[in-house]
Amino acid sequence: MTHAPIRSLCGLAAAIGAAAFSAGCGNDVPSGAVAKVGDAVISQGDFDKWLKTAASGQAQGGQAAVPEPPEFTECISAKQKIATPAGQKKPSESALKKQCKTEYDTLKREVMQFLIQSEWVQQEAEKQNVKVSDAEVKSSFAEQKKASFPTDKAYQAFLKTSGMNEEDILFRVKLQAIQEKLTQKVTKDATKVSDEDVSEYYEKNKKRFAQPERRDLRIVLTKSEAKANEAKSALDGGEKFTKVVKDYSIDEASKAQGGKLPAVAKGQQEKALDEAVFAAERGTLEGPVKTQFGWYVFEVTKVSAASQQSLEQATETIKNLLRSQREQKALDDFVKKFRADYKSETDCADDYEVAECKNGPSEGSDTGAASGGSPQGQPQGGQQQVPVTPEGQPQQTPQGQVPQTPQTPQQP
Repeated sequence: MTHAPIRSLCGLAAAIGAAAFSAGCGNDVPSGAVAKVGDAVISQGDFDKWLKTAASGQAQGGQAAVPEPPEFTECISAKQKIATPAGQKKPSESALKKQCKTEYDTLKREVMQFLIQSEWVQQEAEKQNVKVSDAEVKSSFAEQKKASFPTDKAYQAFLKTSGMNEEDILFRVKLQAIQEKLTQKVTKDATKVSDEDVSEYYEKNKKRFAQPERRDLRIVLTKSEAKANEAKSALDGGEKFTKVVKDYSIDEASKAQGGKLPAVAKGQQEKALDEAVFAAERGTLEGPVKTQFGWYVFEVTKVSAASQQSLEQATETIKNLLRSQREQKALDDFVKKFRADYKSETDCADDYEVAECKNGPSEGSDTGAASGGSPQGQPQGGQQQVPVTPEGQPQQTPQGQVPQTPQTPQQP
């Protein structure tokens, strides 16, 4: 089992808006909660905790102004302290408030997506009896901590600026291991490829394992026929090809290589040149040949005959290809059903609706989530984690991939 650096598990640099108003009105979500997945409740406290943690991780020195609606007082104040670039007008308070609200709305959506998806993954792990022992967690944590932090002082500094404690990090390590085991379980049967599968694929795709005849050339390209004849005469007179290329050729790419144009396959060049090249004898000087680019003088220096890989030679390549295709198909099918099943069990409080909620906007809408968000886990004791990219934004996983812990830079 492989593990990402520990900072990839705990780089909570995504700013997430705090909820300043009560949740739980107008649907099945109980008071004091922001969402419910089946019988599991995602509390307002979970939302608020990760707001503060993420804001601390985002700001330099571990300090951040959380955008709190409806007035956004601290957020506005923090923005007013930022120096305005020379020559630019200082933004008004109303403009700053608008910025803070935009940040809040975006970040609220992102944290809701995460909190819901994390609950989905935990429930799926329980359903499939996917477990990770404490010993596995401690071993992985120690390994990742050593790789990411040169000293304990650096680790403690990270804890301070990230706003997390070690319990949070240990859970994220555990979550990563659960995700890996879930991935393995989903794709286990998909990796089986029989000899019959390989043979059938080979027969249907023989051309993919064929190598056409290829020819290495030395060329001189000129603008006019007269210049091409001058170049050819120089070569016939014993002048070195590299000097003639330097003196006459207008093709900068081959000129930089002394006129060499390697591994030319039939059909790659303009028709007139292509026909001349593959009709020429090795070692003979040919041309001039007229093309849309100019006039070519060339020599074939090497001929590599066409070849065909045998079934035996192609077997390993085909097996790897079929395994990859089948694993991806298994993942696509899993994620599609995973999202549909859990979405149907997910209710969100008023003003907290996202695409993962059955009462939320459609996926791909302006207010909805990008499809295929990366489900992550929630810490024990109701605390939950937010996966982020190196830029500090919650990470999304493309459709058809089992949730993975995001990769972020290691501690310097």
